[in-house]
Amino acid sequence: MDFEALLRNINITLTTEQLAQFDLYASLLVEWNEKFNLTAITDREGIFIKHFYDSLLLQAPFKNTDTLCDIGSGAGFPGIPLKIAYPQLKVSLMEPTGKRCVFLNEVINQLKLTDIEVLNYRAEEYKEKKFTYTTARAVSRLNILSELCLPLTEVNGHFIAMKGSQGHDELKEAANAIKKLGGSVREVKEIMLPDQQERILIDIEKVIETPAGYPRRYAQIKKKPL
Repeated sequence: MDFEALLRNINITLTTEQLAQFDLYASLLVEWNEKFNLTAITDREGIFIKHFYDSLLLQAPFKNTDTLCDIGSGAGFPGIPLKIAYPQLKVSLMEPTGKRCVFLNEVINQLKLTDIEVLNYRAEEYKEKKFTYTTARAVSRLNILSELCLPLTEVNGHFIAMKGSQGHDELKEAANAIKKLGGSVREVKEIMLPDQQERILIDIEKVIETPAGYPRRYAQIKKKPL
């Protein structure tokens, strides 16, 4: 596995310091996984390809003023890999589980990352600010996810959903929710991972403000998706 070569294929070049940060992140993931059950993938190659490389497929023309919120961040994917690769990006990791927040803060401290915060919230309860980019990986189906992410996205910002092979079906199912919540699909990218699994990235631009009353409580969102 040549992580650097994989990244060059998607036009990302890392410094020695950034590569060292990824190495340390992988070690922390394995170490803390024994206590907190963070990931089912614990071999080094799996971590670098299925977590780090996969996270970095989410590419955008990030500017110095841009903010990104990784919703349901879990063990930090894709938010921390994006922060390592794009140091200028201001990142918020939103994670409702306290133990995972402890791990995320430990990674931030050990990797000496700046302009990154951990928000111990559920997405539907967070009202403090909105973000240039929102994203989520392996959280829920797109019709539910849209109601969690689009209200937290600035107008003219983007919600980028990271989906597997069911992404096209989920997009059809979520068409009404996306429109109702102020979004418009801008691009759908299909990418094959090195293990031949398909990754579908759905870029939804926030074109108008989300109507008042959204997001609803999670039980309502799940019981009756838009």
